[in-house]
Amino acid sequence: MPSGSSPNRKVCDLCGARGEHYCPPKADRVVGVFSGILKHTKGRFARRPFRLAGWQQHEIIEPLFGTQKWSTEADRWVRRYRIAWIELGKKNGKSEGLAGVALVLLCADDEEGAEIYGAAADRDQAGRVFDVAQRMVELSPELSKRLKIYKSPKRIVYERTGSFYAPVAADAAGNLGVNPHGVIFDEVLTQPSAELWDAFRTSLGTRDQPLMIAATTAGNNPSSFCAVEHDYCERVAKDPKLEPTRFVYMRNTPKDADWRDEANWYFPNPGLGDFLSIEELRAEAREAELAPSKQNTFRQFRLNQWVQQTSRWMDLAAWDATAGMVVADEIVGRDCWGGLDLATTTDMAALCWTFRDPQLEAGEEGFVGVWRFWVPEARVADLNQRTAGRFAVWVREGLVTVTEGAIIDYASIKHTIRADGMKFHIREVAYDRWGMAQLQTELADEGLVVVPFGQNFASMSSPTREWERLILEGKYRHGGNPVMRWMMDNVVVRTDPAGNIRIDKQKSHEKVDGPVAAVMALDRAMRYETPAQSAYEDHGLVSV
Repeated sequence: MPSGSSPNRKVCDLCGARGEHYCPPKADRVVGVFSGILKHTKGRFARRPFRLAGWQQHEIIEPLFGTQKWSTEADRWVRRYRIAWIELGKKNGKSEGLAGVALVLLCADDEEGAEIYGAAADRDQAGRVFDVAQRMVELSPELSKRLKIYKSPKRIVYERTGSFYAPVAADAAGNLGVNPHGVIFDEVLTQPSAELWDAFRTSLGTRDQPLMIAATTAGNNPSSFCAVEHDYCERVAKDPKLEPTRFVYMRNTPKDADWRDEANWYFPNPGLGDFLSIEELRAEAREAELAPSKQNTFRQFRLNQWVQQTSRWMDLAAWDATAGMVVADEIVGRDCWGGLDLATTTDMAALCWTFRDPQLEAGEEGFVGVWRFWVPEARVADLNQRTAGRFAVWVREGLVTVTEGAIIDYASIKHTIRADGMKFHIREVAYDRWGMAQLQTELADEGLVVVPFGQNFASMSSPTREWERLILEGKYRHGGNPVMRWMMDNVVVRTDPAGNIRIDKQKSHEKVDGPVAAVMALDRAMRYETPAQSAYEDHGLVSV
């Protein structure tokens, strides 16, 4: 059959099928390597043949390795899947399974000069799956004859085909000059960014049937690279046409499921009752009931649920529920109160305008929040990496203003306030005293009422609690601003002995300037009683 032949006419020489198909002999060969050559390395199963559990064999290994398609470029049948995403609860045999796959790709995949890499966040993590694979080689008479193990640097070599398997940590991503046939990604939730993933993914193009297989447990940071991939894989699972070459196997317990109900433990833990002990989970569940701080840990690692960090203040589901729509026309000409948080000149700055909700009748309670954000150009790349590529999108969409250079241009902030003052009735602007001396004077010179606002418990506690109440009762519309959503998920509050609270910038793991600005703006809106003319009305800039 000449190169370029139609796959409809090409017949699989193993099973006789035409077109893309599942090939039993191909899958059986890989399953046979596990059971006939590989051995378990730990616990009561150590030294026994690696007989795959039913779910491992039928739901992962067989479809992953057995689904074939005709490649015109290679003029042969190749695997359909190039990327595999496996997301399970902790201790469901991911490391042993990944080690087995690495050895299959190394010496049982008919690939000359195969380069197999084990990728993880740091060197210790990257070496864990490698160490399991090394032990499998040592326990297998067949493999120990064919493969050489080098302990420094760590490497398993198959000299007959010039192939090797080696671990790589995230901090080595910039030095990669690789041509991978296989990449084993362990615990993707620990990856600090997409850098290592992207470095390998963009290197897969020269092999006929490369495979990058990732295994992870759910994480607790919705802005992380792992969360972005998780969300995308959920979409692919629902609609495989989005990326036909991606294999997805995810077992996440629904968020509304009762974490204490044992019936909900089996789906995210298919190894439960086999090599994962139900008694171990019961003991952890009892601890979580007695110590609520351990509930998120149990839900994340045992129920494979994406949770918030235990110290976070706001439930994102509650924040999302009160989003509503904010239409520009409905707030034009309305009274508003501002909160301005400059942070440092080399970081982000945020301004929040708070309005009484124009959709409500007189006497009804409710507010609307609108934000402006600024960042110096020098900070964009770092923030983009820390938000898994989302920050650049926010900049393109005009949600964040980038000022030239390494520091924020306060003239840009003043220009925005002046422009907003032509649309809104700005009654007051509260500001954090830090770094505001010059800008406060310039705004006051333009006739604005600018009010210093302390960041201590006495100033912050009451409006913070009131804001929380409004959000939980659905009385604070914010339009679903994605920058604010990111920041809301970062908020950590500190409590003093008297029970007062305030947003803690030091403990919050990422930016919280928008929420701080919102608290200050809400405080001024709630305190405002005596009508006053807007500074910009005096200049003739506002018409209602």
